[in-house]
Parts: sequence; structure tokens; C-alpha cells
Amino acid sequence: MSSAAPRPADQDHLWSVDEHLEDILATVRPLEPIELQLLDAQGCVLVEDVTVPVSLPPFDNSSMDGYAVRIADVAGASEEFPAVLDVVGDVAAGQAELLHVGPGQAARIMTGAPLPPGAETVVPVEWTDGGLGEGPVSGMRARSLGPEGAEGHVHVHRPAEARAHVRAKGSDVRAGDRALDAGTVLGPPQIALLAAIGRGTVRVRPRPRVVVMSTGSELVQPDESLGTGQIYDSNSFALTAAARDAGAIAYRVGAVADDAETLRSTIEDQLVRADLVVTTGGVSVGAYDVVKEALSSVGDEDEPGSGVDFRKLAMQPGKPQGFGTIGPDHTPLLALPGNPVSSYVSFELFVRPAIRTLMGLDDVHRPTTRATLTADKALTSPRGRRQFLRGTYADGSVSPVGGAGSHLVAALAQADALIVVPEDVESVEPGAEVEVVLLG
Repeated sequence: MSSAAPRPADQDHLWSVDEHLEDILATVRPLEPIELQLLDAQGCVLVEDVTVPVSLPPFDNSSMDGYAVRIADVAGASEEFPAVLDVVGDVAAGQAELLHVGPGQAARIMTGAPLPPGAETVVPVEWTDGGLGEGPVSGMRARSLGPEGAEGHVHVHRPAEARAHVRAKGSDVRAGDRALDAGTVLGPPQIALLAAIGRGTVRVRPRPRVVVMSTGSELVQPDESLGTGQIYDSNSFALTAAARDAGAIAYRVGAVADDAETLRSTIEDQLVRADLVVTTGGVSVGAYDVVKEALSSVGDEDEPGSGVDFRKLAMQPGKPQGFGTIGPDHTPLLALPGNPVSSYVSFELFVRPAIRTLMGLDDVHRPTTRATLTADKALTSPRGRRQFLRGTYADGSVSPVGGAGSHLVAALAQADALIVVPEDVESVEPGAEVEVVLLG
């Protein structure tokens, strides 16, 4: 999971956003590949190219319900002067023994059934009388209800070109073609293709297991009654959902009270199911910031090379951050601030790239673009801090949502972008071009 320890702590160093992210990505390494059954591999990343062993489709087959015929036998056919052919039987999908279609003959054929020997094209049933001796029909009767339809005569009212309504062998992919490239994320269409070419298992990097926990004695679970000074725990829900959205298997742990020993033991208990641990809250400079207290010295004696470093970043929101590795497997841990907006912005900037790195993806970042700022007044930003403001993006323009306060959850729910104000900019006027991180 990780091969390099994070940089040693320097309490006086004000880290830039880029330095902190670089340290995280230099420490986190992709998970080891495993062989998984197809449905278990959904959302995982392929680690090898997949070559097609058998062409798709594996044989010429009909794309319509109708009649397999020879071209010459239906040339010039019309409703006034239909071609009358002998029906020699049915060709159904999955049928092993095929009929032979000779001159003046037709085989009733179903969608997906192999084109029988001798046949050169398929006439849709709607171009025929369906063997009923009347005008054009709209479909076939079920064989169980009308078995006589597989024999007798059929009147064909229109000619057909060579190989009309025939899906050619290998017209989808041919044996030896590359079906999927290494690095592909397996979604439903990719899993369908793997199944179609006969692959029951595939070699992938597994989805990372991410454990998320909030800290704070003031936190109450949703659906419970609030007491004096209490608030609902929203961060663990937001970050667990965000981790799943990033591609992880995420586990939410109930809020842990402000007790360093309880937090430390809870984290240690969770390591058995964690490729990455994310905490929120308790990383600032208050007397009850227990994450720092619990983790500042973790691993220093028992696990050389591990430990958590707590830092100040030149960003707003999200100045206090923690990062390191813990436990015998040097599991990465990211400690995020407790304010809702701070924790979510920190997740997008630091945790999401870590998850995508564990998955083995090359591009681990959210897409960015340039947009015109639409606002009633200039945006202000503290000098020396990279500010990330919530916004809504559409058609090349971005508008701020809510204020800069790191507690404004309602505004966060309306945002689909982050407006980035660089460290050396203190004011951005309406109409200016800004960098935007697209969140969805």
C-alpha cells in the first residue's frame, strides 16, 4: 500500500497544497493485483491487456426474425407478384443442426440464429405473408401455437440484397483483437464484453478499502435526539459517500468521543479492513484535538518508518492536515479538519487522488477548466493562501455559492465545482477568468 514514509515533521513549515499532495502520492502505492470473478471485478482497474479468443459474433447470424433465402429466388418480388418459396423448416438461436437452403427454398429464421448453408440473405417476416397465404404480416406466431409455420409455402413481397439483415462473423471483434487495455476501469459494458468473449475471471487491482471516522464528543448520529451543544455527524457520511464515488469500498465508523486512547484503539481495530484510513476532526490546535494527541507518536517505537505528521497548509479552507502511515502494514492515514466544508474540500484535493492511486489509475485528479467568473462583487482571498470556493459551473461560466465559511453545508450541497484563487491573488473581479475544479 505504501513504500515510502512521509516527510518528517517540521512544525514551522507552512506546506503548500502541491507539497502536501506530492508527499501523499509519493507514499501511497497501487494495491497488488488479484484474480477476480467478473462481477466482483466491477469498478476495478485491469492490470493486463485482454485479447479476444473468439470472434464476435462467432458465426454469421440473422439480425431479424424472417426467412433465410437465396438472392435469385426473391429478385423482382413484389406484393402483386410475390416469390413463392418452399419452407424447409426453422432455424432457431442455439440450434446445433442447420438446414440447407436450396433453390426455391426458404428457412424460417429467428434473430440470432446462424445463417444456414445455401442461404445468402434474410428477408424480414414483415416482407412476407408469414406462410398464411394472405397479405403482409407483422410477426410470427409462436411455434408452440402454430407449428405448421415451419413448413408449407411463404410468399415474399420484396427482394433482398446480398447478406441483408445478416450480422457477419467477427463484425464486432475478431479473434486476436485487443478487447480491453490495461488501465481500463471495469464498468457494466466492459464486463459484458469480457463475458461475451468467454472470460470468467480477470486480473485487476482491487478496489481500495477505506475506513472513515469522525471524532468529537459533540457528534450525534442522524435520527437521534440532539442535546445541548450537540450536532449531527455529517462528515463521516459525506466522506464515506465521497470515497465510494471515487471507486473505493468504504466503511463508516460511528463518531469517536474526544478521548485519545479510545480513538487510537478504534483505529487499530479498523486496520484489519483498511487500505486507507480517513479521520475528520481533532487536527487543529485546541485542547481537545485528540487525533493529534492519539496519533502524533503512533509507530515511532513499534513500527519504524511509520507515524503521522500534522501540518499547516497554505490553503483555505483546510489549513490543518495530517498524513502518515500506521500499523504493521504501514497503512496510509489522512487526518482531515472537522469543519464540513474543510473536510470535503480536503477529501477532493488529497484523499480522492490517494484512492485513485491505490486503484492503479494514471489520472487521479478531478478535471479542471478555465471559466469566466460571474458574481455580484469581487471575490476576496487571504494573501499567501490558495483558496477553494464552492461554485456552480455551466457553459464556461462559474458562480460562487454561499460564503467562505467552512461550516456552510447547505451551500456545499448546491456546488458542483471549486473556484481556485491562487496564493498571490487577493481579489478576483467579476468577468475574470479563473481555474475551476469540476466535482461531478
